[in-house]
Amino acid sequence: MEYLYSRMAKDNTGLHHQTEARRKKLTLVLGVSGLCILFYVLGAWQTSNVPASYSKIGCETQSNPSSESADLDFKSHNQFEFKETNLTIKNFEPCDLSLSEYTPCEDRQRGRRFDRNMMKYRERHCPSKDELLYCLIPPPPNYKIPFKWPQSRDYAWYDNIPHRELSVEKAVQNWIQVEGDRFRFPGGGTMFPRGADAYIDDIARLIPLTAGGIRTAIDTGCGVASFGAYLLKRDIMAVSFAPRDTHEAQVQFALERGVPAIIGIMGSKRLPYPARAFDLAHCSRCLIPWFKNEGLYLMEVDRVLRPGGYWILSGPPINWKQYWRGWERTEEDLKKEQDSIEDVAKSLCWKKVIEKGDLAIWRKPINHIECKKLKQNNKSPPLYKDLESCITPLPETNNPEESSDGALEDWPDRAFAVPPRIIRGTIQDINAEKFREDNEVWKERIAYYKKIVPEISHGRFRNIMDMNAYLGGFAASMLKYPSWVMNVVPVDAEKQTLGVIYERGLIGTYQDWCEGFSTYPRTYDMIHAGGLFSLYENKCDLTFILLEMDRILRPEGTVVMRDNVETLTKVERIAKGMKWNTQIVDHEKGPYNPEKILVAMDRILRPEGTVVMRDNVETLTKVERITKGMKWNTQIVDHGKGPYNPEKILVAVKTYWTGQPSNNNNNN
Repeated sequence: MEYLYSRMAKDNTGLHHQTEARRKKLTLVLGVSGLCILFYVLGAWQTSNVPASYSKIGCETQSNPSSESADLDFKSHNQFEFKETNLTIKNFEPCDLSLSEYTPCEDRQRGRRFDRNMMKYRERHCPSKDELLYCLIPPPPNYKIPFKWPQSRDYAWYDNIPHRELSVEKAVQNWIQVEGDRFRFPGGGTMFPRGADAYIDDIARLIPLTAGGIRTAIDTGCGVASFGAYLLKRDIMAVSFAPRDTHEAQVQFALERGVPAIIGIMGSKRLPYPARAFDLAHCSRCLIPWFKNEGLYLMEVDRVLRPGGYWILSGPPINWKQYWRGWERTEEDLKKEQDSIEDVAKSLCWKKVIEKGDLAIWRKPINHIECKKLKQNNKSPPLYKDLESCITPLPETNNPEESSDGALEDWPDRAFAVPPRIIRGTIQDINAEKFREDNEVWKERIAYYKKIVPEISHGRFRNIMDMNAYLGGFAASMLKYPSWVMNVVPVDAEKQTLGVIYERGLIGTYQDWCEGFSTYPRTYDMIHAGGLFSLYENKCDLTFILLEMDRILRPEGTVVMRDNVETLTKVERIAKGMKWNTQIVDHEKGPYNPEKILVAMDRILRPEGTVVMRDNVETLTKVERITKGMKWNTQIVDHGKGPYNPEKILVAVKTYWTGQPSNNNNNN
């Protein structure tokens, strides 16, 4: 029995030691695991805070010696979230060279199908799905990167916009001159032969143009936008617009100069801007029949003018007593036209400020207290809405001395002051606190963008577009740089905020991104798109939106897109097929934020060689069919003797893409 007890005691002691050993082993494993997790989290946090910078997408990363380096590519530390797909990437080929100035919704051939009444044939008429182009719009053969601002205000490369017509037609008026391999813009205009600078000085003697109260302007029938170009030095931002008409490439010249402009016309539809957007509207011999159609066009100017805003008119019929012979019109006709304009202005409760020399200026009332009898329409988004013979109402006020739109700060304080629309609560779920928070968010984002796209702070980008602008925070944060931003608010956006953007002293337009934008190819240096593809993912083909971005973007331009990782990987696949160099990077808050950033750079399509062939048309069409299969850009043109000569000329250009090709193993 004693032996049995002794044996049991030994067994219990051994069991106790085994249990203790297991406990120590488990504690060690848990401790090591905890340390591993701690070090991993610390490492991830450290690498997410200081990203490396690089000069161009596709180039090797350039580490900043003054900061710790980090891997920008989110795939390297998101291996469990990201899976590279094996889907085939569709490669997009260049369009025919004859389409180098293609504007999808302002195509003149398509426009001829529409009524000429009220200029309907020159309004936006977008292609049907069957007419969409799924190719890349090529630049002209000898395209060069445009001059940098401010030199671009005065010069543009001839090869980028090879049109001499305006230099001949407007030679006396000093719009534009050809000097060797470039255009020069002397700053002249039809009604300002002494130059836009002197003309603006004349206006400043009549109204307080430079006191900070006038910040946004609209220039109707802008020519090459010299008026808008010289307003910029006075801190006034003008949206200049003109149609694509016989004055070839007016808006293209303006944008090549680095001046805000858009293709547009005062026709049968409302302008794509919100009510009460502009401090000033201008027409210098813009040929708009202000006196026709029951004053519809002046009512539209009234809609987009802010309370207290100015309308400036120069050219016919102003000062008709001096110019009627040169204008080749009768005195009676011109007097009748001016009387009609005066009558419409009075019906809108406008007051004539002054008429002096070639200038006449009216001012919109600051409220409608004394205009109760006006026929008013209901508020609605302006895109594709017909003009109506009525006036857009102003917000209510009981004080005749108070602006119905609320008090706006003078520029530059206006950019970050809480806009009146937000103060009044007209934008759902947006208050002053959220507005200020959005400004802080964009300060952080722009600081981050400068690290991943250093060209932002180097003045590389002049013309910038924000495709989904929200409150305009991106544009406001870019004001310190020599650039301007076209803030686009999609018609499909949850909140229509373009009015807020204008109240900040910024500019923009409405747009349906299932359609083409009203601009020429190669007119923007940088495009920003936050949440755009999630917005349109189920509305139209994302491929078309990306091809439209490629059309708008200048060669070697940059695109910055923000969205969820699933959407961006789809977008990246399409972008690689467009020969863009792409890279997805982490959110500024770090790798654990589900939103990522896709940075892409467009490469320039350059001609490698040109072939000229002369033969009969039947033979050349066979040859052209073969060369198109070889991916050559081709065009058959008439004989030098004219179109009736049976011999034709085939010009074929072989092209290649500059820059490093995208890292893509799935190309066909």
